[in-house]
Amino acid sequence: EVQLVESGGGLVQPGGSLRLSCTASGFTFSSHGMHWVRQAPGEGPEWVSGITCAGITITTFADSVKRRFIISRDNVKNPLYLEMNSLKPEDTAVYHCVYEEGWGQGTQVTVSS
Repeated sequence: EVQLVESGGGLVQPGGSLRLSCTASGFTFSSHGMHWVRQAPGEGPEWVSGITCAGITITTFADSVKRRFIISRDNVKNPLYLEMNSLKPEDTAVYHCVYEEGWGQGTQVTVSS
């Protein structure tokens, strides 16, 4: 059974940082590109960042998070990470770990003073 379990969300003040983690199981993690997608209340999903599978690592970011967020992965221990810096209120959303065959339940990130 494929499982994607996110953690690390929470309440943070504007300008703060959070590090999200996603633990994957039930498939060969290192063979798949992985993504983070977020969904704010009342809005559709927004792609945030992606990272290629093992080998040559290529990372991509939405313009809204470029130079603030960093995506990484550990192909041995299976977590996917999203380091979020200089957080803004508009970053408030549920963040989901995603690959081509499934989504995790997500972790809530709230940026507010």
